[in-house]
Amino acid sequence: MTPPVPHTSPEPPSGDRRETLPSRGIAIQRLTFSDMPQVLAIERRSYNAPWSLAMFVLETAKSGGLCVVARAFGAGARGSASGVALVGYAIVSKYDDAFHVMNVCVDPNRRREGIARGLLEHVIARAGGNEARLTLEVRPSNASARGLYDDLGFLSVGVRRRYYRDDGEDALIMWRTPATLEGRTYDIPGAEDEGMGGGRPGSKGPVPPDMPDLSGPPPRRDRA
Repeated sequence: MTPPVPHTSPEPPSGDRRETLPSRGIAIQRLTFSDMPQVLAIERRSYNAPWSLAMFVLETAKSGGLCVVARAFGAGARGSASGVALVGYAIVSKYDDAFHVMNVCVDPNRRREGIARGLLEHVIARAGGNEARLTLEVRPSNASARGLYDDLGFLSVGVRRRYYRDDGEDALIMWRTPATLEGRTYDIPGAEDEGMGGGRPGSKGPVPPDMPDLSGPPPRRDRA
């Protein structure tokens, strides 16, 4: 069993208390509206074109999603006068039978500590573990994020041309499904898998069939 947050740390608010990170004193918990000021502060320090409060509210209000934060307590919240600090977050929306990872971001001062991995491992477990179907987009130039997604079982299955609005960079489309964990793609919409008759039928491409186009929610981000 995973050890709980040490009792010497301030007691976390109600919600998920699973400590999934390699460093002690950090818990993955449900994102609440009261977290928004800290989430926006991290977002604005991380991106040239950050999400607005309205964008976060839109995504977190959707039913079935998995929107979580990484919260540091006690010694893990270094630099925080209150002894509690929000150090990262993940925004994940539910579409049909798949989860879309929209935004993963870690405080610039806390990167390379395994926080992004902890957030994603928590989301994957909550989504159904090895039976879950998750998709995301990532910049080809973001080698660290791509390496993390590879490690977690995501497989690149296609490209979205000029997906990122700030600079027009393409996006790699990645999926994590029971099939990708075997190195195959037969259960991915629109993908091809020799000997399995292609990907899931009735889809419009390598994204969930009801996924909005670029006129909908903003492109996903990753600062891990």
